[in-house]
Amino acid sequence: MEIENLREFILNSDVRITENIKWNGPNYCINNEDRITMRVQPPKQIQLIFHRGAKVQELPKNRIIEDDSGLLIWKTSDRAVATFRNAGEIEQGKVNLTDIVKKWIQETTK
Repeated sequence: MEIENLREFILNSDVRITENIKWNGPNYCINNEDRITMRVQPPKQIQLIFHRGAKVQELPKNRIIEDDSGLLIWKTSDRAVATFRNAGEIEQGKVNLTDIVKKWIQETTK
C-alpha cells in the first residue's frame, strides 16, 4: 500500500514523469534521465532518493532545492533522501512530497 501511494504521488506530480525498474526498485525519469528512485529494502521503511542520474556530475555549490519541510536528508548538494516508515508518515508528508518532487524535476531538467 505504501509503495502504491508513493508511486501515485510521484507520477501525478508531473505528466512528463515516466516509471521503470532500476536498482531493484521503482525509478522515475524525465526524458529518460533518472531523477527519483524508490528504495524498498529493508522492509521496515521506504526511501525516495532524489538524484541527477547514475553518472557522477560536478556538484552544485548549493542544494538543488530548498526544503523547509525537513522531509529531506541531504547526502550531497545534488542528492537527498526522504524516508517513510509507515502509511501515516506518507499521508502526513504528501503535500510536502508533491512540492518537493515538482521542485526537483523543475531544477534538474533545466
